Amino acid sequence: MSVWRCPVCGGIFTEDSRSLVCAKRHTFDRARSGYVNLLPVNHKRTKDPGDNALMVQARRRFLSKGYYKPLSDALCRIVCGYMPENGILLDAGCGEGYYTKNVCSALETARKTAEVYGVDIAKCAVDAAAKSCRSADFSVASIFHLPLGNGICDVMMSLFAPYCGDEFRRVIKTGGKMILVIPGEEHLMGLKRAVYDNPYKNQVQDYKLDGFNFLGAEPVKDEIFLDNAEDIQSLFSMTPYYYKTGREEHRRLEALRELKTEISFIILQYEKEV
Repeated sequence: MSVWRCPVCGGIFTEDSRSLVCAKRHTFDRARSGYVNLLPVNHKRTKDPGDNALMVQARRRFLSKGYYKPLSDALCRIVCGYMPENGILLDAGCGEGYYTKNVCSALETARKTAEVYGVDIAKCAVDAAAKSCRSADFSVASIFHLPLGNGICDVMMSLFAPYCGDEFRRVIKTGGKMILVIPGEEHLMGLKRAVYDNPYKNQVQDYKLDGFNFLGAEPVKDEIFLDNAEDIQSLFSMTPYYYKTGREEHRRLEALRELKTEISFIILQYEKEV
């Protein structure tokens, strides 16, 4: 029996090797790469919502070089510390699955048996995740309408994705853990200084969230050096800045052949209130 729930009626699925079928016979076939598309048309605002193929490919190229390994290592350690034996982990907004795959490997190394699931609204990202990480089960879906039952997740992680308080509270068990990753104030300031006339720091909001007890915030800071234009372009293309930047600033970026920049993240940890 699948942990996924029918996005049409909310019913429980039974599963064979190729499809998910609920009691009302709503049927969803698995793609060749293994993911299942549980995103109803009425949950789409555009034909292909979420990150486009350019952003997904840029992120895959960049992350594969290990530039954000300090964040991945810290995240894996924290997830393994919270994960109960035979627990369920959800990566809400999993993207192309870089962090999902690393967490799966860390759980295996720690000899912790767990079921791992990933959700993202971008079909091209989920397809890439399913191809790269066979240890997890992926679905195309909106994190504002998660196709999961109530109180099913022992741990949920969400990196750089919108915060969906009602849905996150619904799917996490009482006492379950939520791990959010947000950019720190100084994140990518070196990149901003190289491209913009008036670079600005990121604004970090209050950590308090309704329905959750705040357990702590772990900063992850480092400096990275990019010694080629391709990696610089990949970094820029995987950020929202790419689409909010004028032609002159794009020309400045294209002229760069090396870049030193800060990376700064905050790993926020919560427990769902009783």
